[in-house]
Amino acid sequence: MTSPSWPAVLRDGDVVLRPIKARDQRAWREVNRRNRDWLRPWEATIPPAAPGAPVAQRPTYRQMVRHLRAEANAGRMLPFVIEYQGRLVGQLTVAGISWGSMCSGHIGYWVDQAVAGRGVVPTAVALVVDHCFGTVGLHRIEVCIRPENAPSRRVVEKLGFREEGTRPRFLHIDGGWRDHLVFALTVEEVPGGLLRRWHQARSGNNSPTTGPATRPE
Repeated sequence: MTSPSWPAVLRDGDVVLRPIKARDQRAWREVNRRNRDWLRPWEATIPPAAPGAPVAQRPTYRQMVRHLRAEANAGRMLPFVIEYQGRLVGQLTVAGISWGSMCSGHIGYWVDQAVAGRGVVPTAVALVVDHCFGTVGLHRIEVCIRPENAPSRRVVEKLGFREEGTRPRFLHIDGGWRDHLVFALTVEEVPGGLLRRWHQARSGNNSPTTGPATRPE
């Protein structure tokens, strides 16, 4: 897929989203390994295989990147890493992109505990939502979060996502099928852009703010 929507680099101040690359392996592994205990309760796991079925294995980093890039090239995914002050600190992926009468996708993310609470993830989510609505052409974005994941819930609450309900036993997380809360936004709900609304919320005023810089890679 070669278009203004992908590949793309999204930037707001110290926060940058850019496509994940094979050469990110060392930095990605270092951050992921250092945050094992922080991330484990919220990470997807592979359910037990049915009797007689082959046992699925977690992909290697390079296998993961090849899959993400193939999905991005097919228009079904936007796989970014998150950089903060020039350092890789996490990952954000828009997945499940559907067209036709739906025009939607869902966002998943993780971030280094060392930068949690600095507005990195809300800024990253706001950047990618504006990109999805304004450039990609999606109509709806979802974020599904375990009820126990208070930090992630705070992200969507700060950004004004609408809570829609619970999906029981929705995803296999941390070794079991877990309920998830569904949060969503449609393009009509953020006519001025989500990043602008986020800046206004942080500053406590309604003055205009500079929008994101987006460029093809």
